[in-house]
Amino acid sequence: MKPMTKVSICIYLIGTVSQSSMASEYHFGGFLKANARYVDGNIAFQDSWTGGGSVTDSAKRSQFSAAESRFNAGITHGDVYGFAEIDFSGSAQGNPAFSNSYSPRLRHAYINYQDFTVGQTWSTMVNTSAFAETADLGGPLVGQAMVRQALVRYSTESWQFALENPYTYGTQAGSTNADKKWVDTSNDYVPDAVIRFNQKGDWGNVSVASLLRYLDPQGTAQFGAGVSLAAKLKTVGKDDIRLQLHYGNLGRYVGTDAARDMVSGEIETTTSAMFAYRHFWTERTRSSLFYGHTITEQEQSNRFHAGVNLFTNLTPALELGFEIGRYQIDDGLSPYEDIPAPQGASNYAQMSLQFHI
Repeated sequence: MKPMTKVSICIYLIGTVSQSSMASEYHFGGFLKANARYVDGNIAFQDSWTGGGSVTDSAKRSQFSAAESRFNAGITHGDVYGFAEIDFSGSAQGNPAFSNSYSPRLRHAYINYQDFTVGQTWSTMVNTSAFAETADLGGPLVGQAMVRQALVRYSTESWQFALENPYTYGTQAGSTNADKKWVDTSNDYVPDAVIRFNQKGDWGNVSVASLLRYLDPQGTAQFGAGVSLAAKLKTVGKDDIRLQLHYGNLGRYVGTDAARDMVSGEIETTTSAMFAYRHFWTERTRSSLFYGHTITEQEQSNRFHAGVNLFTNLTPALELGFEIGRYQIDDGLSPYEDIPAPQGASNYAQMSLQFHI
């Protein structure tokens, strides 16, 4: 998405200490987004395609929505910076029968002080510059690292070291699709550790991250590890390539429900990739061609999302986008399942109008 225009208000509080030491600066931002979405196929309708989904006999639906609208506020006070952001996506409260009243969803709430970040924000595994520009919220999530969670992170110019919230997403030994026994997360007591190296220049940026995990549901005591490469690379003119490659015991960190951390008590191994090329037709008009794919070893998941779009800025703050694409599930037969593997696909078209605050 296009960077948000910020509105800043400086408020000076005068007390018994010096005025400069009490100065706070407030920043407000976000956007209003209106979507019109049409889906036709046999994967159940989703507001935006995640790496999950269920196969049905037929799924044909149109939906208009403004729930992706987003608001944020930042506060700077000396060396301390705080940031909070909400949107309304995924709310279970509203529906067309009850005035579409959606409840807020917390996206970010964190504090920066010197080289430390504490609170909820993007996982250190996530390089947001490598997200494709799409009308579908988040882009090809099935091939991306896309996690926000509570963490403690120390950053230097090139390195980041973090301890992040532990959580095991998956099923217990002996679990089947007909009788899913979800992992007891009360035994998640060792934080996930992430180390990341960043490099940037006039050519763009690249990051390499590694994840170390200790998963101990039901006392199984299994260690997991994974690696991630993400980059945004400038090409001709204003064009760029955005890519992500992920491999290992990444589970919930990659694919947004395409992969679990554990399947029937066994740690999962995931291979994921995302590629997008953005081309500028004019100064105001551009297109992105994108593709995301995840496969897993234990559960035999095999899912992809591909699409192409056209965006144009009607004004510097108002952009109109149109996108067509396809989301497909081609799962193989897992040894832990007792029913046929899901197979299906849905095509979609989406128009969005976005006003940056």
